[in-house]
Amino acid sequence: MKLNKTFFYILLGSMLTASTVSCSDYLDTEPITDRAVPLSDTPYTKASEAEDLMTALYSDFGNEYWQLDYFFNGDAQADTAYTGGDNPQNMQQGEYRIIATNTNVARDWKYLYGFINNCNKVLNYVDNIADPALTSARKNEMKSEAAILRALYYFHAVQLWGDVPLVTKAVIGVNSENFEEVYSQVYPKRATTAEIYTQIITDLEGALASAPSASNKFKANKGFALALLAKVNATKPSPDYTKVVSYTDQLMTLGYSLVPTYDHLFDGSHEANAESIFEANGNGGNVWAWGTFMFVGNDWKKFNTPSNDVVKSFDDEGDVIRKQSSVTFDNVGWADNYWPSSHYPFMNKMRLTDGNQNFYVARYADLLLIRAEAKVNLGDYIGAAALVNQVRARVNLPNITISSKEDGINKILKERKLELAFEGERWFDLKRTGKAVEILSNRKDGNGNVISFAKNINQNRLLWPIPQSQIDNNPNLTQNAGY
Repeated sequence: MKLNKTFFYILLGSMLTASTVSCSDYLDTEPITDRAVPLSDTPYTKASEAEDLMTALYSDFGNEYWQLDYFFNGDAQADTAYTGGDNPQNMQQGEYRIIATNTNVARDWKYLYGFINNCNKVLNYVDNIADPALTSARKNEMKSEAAILRALYYFHAVQLWGDVPLVTKAVIGVNSENFEEVYSQVYPKRATTAEIYTQIITDLEGALASAPSASNKFKANKGFALALLAKVNATKPSPDYTKVVSYTDQLMTLGYSLVPTYDHLFDGSHEANAESIFEANGNGGNVWAWGTFMFVGNDWKKFNTPSNDVVKSFDDEGDVIRKQSSVTFDNVGWADNYWPSSHYPFMNKMRLTDGNQNFYVARYADLLLIRAEAKVNLGDYIGAAALVNQVRARVNLPNITISSKEDGINKILKERKLELAFEGERWFDLKRTGKAVEILSNRKDGNGNVISFAKNINQNRLLWPIPQSQIDNNPNLTQNAGY
């Protein structure tokens, strides 16, 4: 096959990245050159270029996926928030009627594979940089960070879509010798969910030895790798709860503790605290935290409007402390089917409007409750209750007891709902525990009536459709059931 009509410059299948140009566009374009692009194992040669690659990994936390979509996906698709706003693409998500041409779904696919591509650049090419300013120790640390972040993004992708392409090469050039390898990376088939989880675990376990110290809260560090290993082993199709306990055992030796005052987690004055495992550093610079404006303020109807259900859950539990930190009410210029304009709620954990809002990618309370979930599944009800009670004690709530596996899962899910509301966790919690259809099909409004769109939820809707634009560009992709 002649290559002069194929690729001039390729970065991990442009059809997979946030680029506006797809691979099919390249294939349909007149030749740019009569020669294939030279392939090099050393596209980066300087230590400064390697550091620029690392900066890009963390700058990704300033884009739409992390500033808006992650929180929306986790809460507006669950029972903690209504869609808010007036975007029809978001309405499809929040009402369980997504179609394959939904632009938010396509956007998140491109973002996640763009992030993965950035990780692959580090993992594929940093070792070959001969600049003496880049030490072996720093190379190993860089690769560990990139492997942890690649695992994070594949963990997100596999939970959203199930079987997804497994791409581990950042394709820099193409020639006749490497065409087949390039083709499999640019036009990949879907790997099985089991294969994706195997790669995630391999990346995380391999990263532990050289990962940054757990004290570095703004890097993909050793503690975060352990936290991810625990959550991954709790979530994969055949959970390994013994490993969840083992990894949280190791996590608990790294000096984490619950912040005594719950609101200090979100007030902007206690960043990189003892509870933080890994947080995105909104610094007003390379991570300008614009996402806060998507959730707070009365200049327009914001996204992730707190639901009647979550407010009732706080009230029924007598959970005044976490309610005040999680929800704020205002007198606004609009009303909707769920809230009057004089008492309209906003999520309150994202508050800073100066570009400096941090947010947690993982924090210790989350992992204590994941550990409790594992212990319930292993039959240790007393140990599980003790972990839940540790979280409840901080907000002055009475102890619980756990009498059975079902009782334990229900109580831990409720605790996670109250503790982690509006942190992007609820949709994935419900899916992981097998409770999503049962709970979401009974979502109620403020009058106790089942919401009309609740009937749309079913097992097929627990996975998103593969974006139609990706299927159109890649003949090797197949669609999920129900779409």
